[in-house]
Amino acid sequence: MLIIKMNGGLGNQLQQYALYEKMKSLGKDVKLDISWFGKDYGKAMKRELELDYFPNVSYETCSDLELKQVGERSFSRKVFEKLHLVDSKLYVEHQMYDEKIFQMDNKVLEGYWACEAYYEDIVPQLREKLVFPKSNNPKNIKMEKKMRSCNAVSIHLRRGDYLTPGNKEMFGGICTEKYYEQAFSYMKEKVKDAHFFVFSDDSTYAKEKYRGKEYTIVDINHGRDSYFDVYLMSCCKHHICANSTFSFWGARLNPNSDKIMVRPLKQKNCDWYVPEKMKQLWKNWILIDEEGKIW
Repeated sequence: MLIIKMNGGLGNQLQQYALYEKMKSLGKDVKLDISWFGKDYGKAMKRELELDYFPNVSYETCSDLELKQVGERSFSRKVFEKLHLVDSKLYVEHQMYDEKIFQMDNKVLEGYWACEAYYEDIVPQLREKLVFPKSNNPKNIKMEKKMRSCNAVSIHLRRGDYLTPGNKEMFGGICTEKYYEQAFSYMKEKVKDAHFFVFSDDSTYAKEKYRGKEYTIVDINHGRDSYFDVYLMSCCKHHICANSTFSFWGARLNPNSDKIMVRPLKQKNCDWYVPEKMKQLWKNWILIDEEGKIW
C-alpha cells in the first residue's frame, strides 16, 4: 500500500489528490491520510478538507491501523534508516520531481507534489472529477458570463500570508514588478483585445494597482467561498499565475487547448528551480523569472 498524506490549503490538496489518482491509474493500492485536518495544527491554520467540496471526487482513506502498519517507525528502525541499512518507510518530497515514487510500495508519501510532470497525462480525467458545484451567488454568475464573452486573462496576486516574515523569506521576491510587467507584455502580444481579471487576497492593493477599462477586479468570494475563485480563473481563456498552487489549478482546470499559462520560474526560494529542468517538467507553461526573463 501507498499512503499519501494530505495537508495544506486547496491548491496543495488538489495536487495530493492528483497524485492519488495518478497512482490509482497505475494500479497501485493507494489511500489518503486526512488526519492532519482533525489535529490541532490543522485547526490552528484554519484549514479544512476542501477536497470534499467537489461532488464528483471520491477517495479511500487509510485507517489508523493501516497507517501504523505502513508508516510506523521504531527508534531502532529510524537509526537503521539513517545508516542506510534499511529503506525508510517515509518518503518526504525533497526535489521538484522524482519519478522513483512510481516504483515505490509500502511507503507513506509526504509532500505537495506541485510538479506538472507527476500527473500531466491525467489532467483531462482530473477535470472530470474536479467539477465545482454551482454558485448561488449572482455576482459569480455575472462574472463568469463576462469572462466567457471576451478574451479573458486571469491574473493572481498573492499577498496576505506571503508578506509575513517567515513566508516572505520563503516566497518573497519572486512575483516582482518585472515578472508581472513581462507577463502583461507577453499576453498583450499574443492575445488580441485581452481583458485582465485580477484575483487577489488584497483587493485594496489590486484596485489601486490595476485601474482602467482593461482590468476587472474580482472581489466576490471570501472565507469558505474563496475556493470558487479557482473556478472563475478556469473560466478565463489564459492565465498569469502567482507563485501559488491556487492559481496553478485555475489554469490547469481550464479545458481550452490553446490557452496560454504563465507562471514564475520559481515557486519558493530554494534550489529546486533549475531553468532547463523546469522547462522539461512544465512543458506547456511560459516561465518568467523575477528579473522578467522568459525561459
